[in-house]
Amino acid sequence: MSDTFRKFGQHQAMKDLFSTNAALYAQFRPHYPDELFRFIYAQLENHESAWDVGTGNGQIAAKLARHFTTVLATDISDKQLAEASRLPNIQYRKQAAEAVFSEQENFDLIISAQAIHWFDFPSFYARVYEHLKPKGLLAATGYGLIGCKDEQFNGAIRHLYYDLLGNCWDPERKYIDDAYKTIPFPFREISCPHFAIAEQWTANRLCAYLETWSAVNHYKERYEKDPLASIRQMASAVDPEVLYDFEFPVFVRAGFAIR
Repeated sequence: MSDTFRKFGQHQAMKDLFSTNAALYAQFRPHYPDELFRFIYAQLENHESAWDVGTGNGQIAAKLARHFTTVLATDISDKQLAEASRLPNIQYRKQAAEAVFSEQENFDLIISAQAIHWFDFPSFYARVYEHLKPKGLLAATGYGLIGCKDEQFNGAIRHLYYDLLGNCWDPERKYIDDAYKTIPFPFREISCPHFAIAEQWTANRLCAYLETWSAVNHYKERYEKDPLASIRQMASAVDPEVLYDFEFPVFVRAGFAIR
């Protein structure tokens, strides 16, 4: 590992927290807005190759495949990769974000969506500097806590997140709460706008999404109880066909290598 990145410290390598609910994750996680990708693409001079790091079920890789000639999509979870859509110009590979790989593979865009907070920053950034083309961009994006315009569900979500699950989140979750502002970022950073994911979901669809939270599984293992019980009860008491307005704040940090 290059001494250049040691100052950012180390934490344990990426955790596999999402294999257990891989199918739910693929079905019920929200999708990033097209505006985010249009912004990212506009920063690039070339659009030949992209690397989606921590691809999970390949949601981002599938978007990139429409725009780039080739896409490498890597993850440490076999079960997540098994849920990914197969497209001819996407190469899926079981590979840690920090792993050393062929120097011949270089990219115009390296992107991590809702994943960089799990990486060992020094090792991952060393890989970025090895594989990012001279005019290539690193983009780290994610989305924060879901909000609802219905105050009853909004309050229930916040009670779940902060009160019931407060001590069940992994320490890395704080980077999401900070909108990635506190991650080390040794790049020539560009100013990025804020985005949002807008969804219209039934109450049962909300419950299905909440089931994908890693802290929900931690809570079940620790207390042998379902932390979603009260929200499920709320959902059972309303019309199952009614759609509620939900929104996720989307954030992104992006920059070019400092050569």
